[in-house]
Amino acid sequence: MAPPFGRLICHVILAHGFARARCGQCSHDFLIAFSCKGRGVCPSCNTRRVAATAAHLTDHVLPDLPLRQWVLAVPKRLRYFLERDAALQGAALRLFLGLVEQRLRAHSPGAGSTARLGAVAFIHRFGSTLNPHLHFHCVVIDGVFDAAAAGAIIFHAATGLDPHAIAAVETQVRQRLLRLFVRRGLLPEEDARAMAQWAHGGGFSVDGSVRIEAADRAGRERLLRYCARPPFALDRLRELDPERLLYASTKPVPGGNGPLRLTPLQLLDRLAALVPPPRVHRHRYFGVLAPNSPLRSAVTALARAATTSPPAPSPEPAAEPAHRRAARYAWARLLARIYEGACQPPLPISSFVVFCGWLVTISFRRCMHRDARGWGY
Repeated sequence: MAPPFGRLICHVILAHGFARARCGQCSHDFLIAFSCKGRGVCPSCNTRRVAATAAHLTDHVLPDLPLRQWVLAVPKRLRYFLERDAALQGAALRLFLGLVEQRLRAHSPGAGSTARLGAVAFIHRFGSTLNPHLHFHCVVIDGVFDAAAAGAIIFHAATGLDPHAIAAVETQVRQRLLRLFVRRGLLPEEDARAMAQWAHGGGFSVDGSVRIEAADRAGRERLLRYCARPPFALDRLRELDPERLLYASTKPVPGGNGPLRLTPLQLLDRLAALVPPPRVHRHRYFGVLAPNSPLRSAVTALARAATTSPPAPSPEPAAEPAHRRAARYAWARLLARIYEGACQPPLPISSFVVFCGWLVTISFRRCMHRDARGWGY
């Protein structure tokens, strides 16, 4: 069986090894399968990657300022080209965020003509029913930044972004994207004119209704986990019998409402189509958060100033760059952040179970506030 499915079989079956986490206060416990570090399929790898991405962006990248989620979806005829052309994806995303930036400038009192937004963009290649559906989720700081003297920055908060302003962005995106596809020879001009006249948005959709306040750090991290989520949620899958599976969906499926009915081979076929391509970034930075932006260090410094950093790991012989230390989180810390409010930290890993011809249980008593590198991930 070709990877990543070959490694997946060995790491979602608990008989191949797992860690057990247990809350000492409420006795709630759950099992964490060892990960295979695969792409897009393994539930254990995906959960850790989502939690680590959200934690890193919350603690070290995004400042304590209001955020807004902007979502762009395009008609099926255009998705076909976007799914197969990474350069076209980048051009469409830059066009979309450029129009969002113009709208933010217009709604940010005191902002100059060179003020820039700050955004983290996630490219989703899937829909809620395991179907190919390429669209963009962008977490945008709700305002723009101007450069000030001595490398400082000035933030201008956006106001009055009502549904009419968001609808104006959708109209502009629709016109500009159609012209982009015509220029690249992907869409005949007469078809573009017809698509521009389609009713109900013509398959284009821009949503900016989700806003997170500056003080809501927990809400910010939940939004980032939602944007970084993988295509497949294991808790939605249920087995009726060895030949029939049900995958729950919040949206209508072909044939009406209710769960999606699949055979095991149909499930694998759908998942194979949704595995992200290799050597492609899961998220991208734009505006003042872009890697080459002269304002990036000043903006991200606001995030570090508002965050209590986790204790540094024990010293090692070889020095490690600061950005790598900031991006690494112990599994125990991530679990505590995900289950915050349900189980209070510290949340210890009570034991490991590994399979080496027989089951061997290794007692492990370290809590999350200690160095937990090397745990089961």
